[in-house]
Amino acid sequence: MRYPKLRELKEAVIALIKGPYTEAYPRKPIQSPKRFRGKPEYSDEGCIGCTACALVCPARAIEFRDTVENGKATRKMILHLDECHYCGQCSALCTTREDTPPGIRHTAEFDLAGFDRASMVSATEEKELVLCEICGDIITTKAHLAWIAKKLGSLAFSNPTLFMSSLKGMGFAENVLQAAKDYVLRPDRIKILCSKCRRKATIER
Repeated sequence: MRYPKLRELKEAVIALIKGPYTEAYPRKPIQSPKRFRGKPEYSDEGCIGCTACALVCPARAIEFRDTVENGKATRKMILHLDECHYCGQCSALCTTREDTPPGIRHTAEFDLAGFDRASMVSATEEKELVLCEICGDIITTKAHLAWIAKKLGSLAFSNPTLFMSSLKGMGFAENVLQAAKDYVLRPDRIKILCSKCRRKATIER
């Protein structure tokens, strides 16, 4: 029969006095570290619907759904938490990561187990889409164009799509279009256009 070593006896006595080294969860809540990557969560105020998070997600856990009905187009960002790897790429490469609030961020919430996979979804409100005025293709969201125009400042006036989308939001687009017909040599370029139609209007016409 082998007798236990003194070191093992010492550790056993200490464990009996001080208790186990493990956490008391779930009886007591756990304080997560500052940079802990828990549940990713969208912000309806911060998200501009640019789909950057969906493009960089290695698990393909993020999708976007574009709906066009009766001339109105909307986009919704959807995150499937049951497929998420919590790698942090979506928040690290979010277009609005430096804004307050950012479009998507990781929370301290980690206890996400459930019995219904359909409930493990984080989604944004519907974002209004901007359509090309010639072919009708989707350009991006209205919030995305507004964010780019804000970042560019006065330089946004050099881009007709940014310029006209800003004027539409203020209700001055029709006045500018009327003036363009009378004074501008190429009024067909003063429109909200996708890249293909912009190229045709600039080079081919």
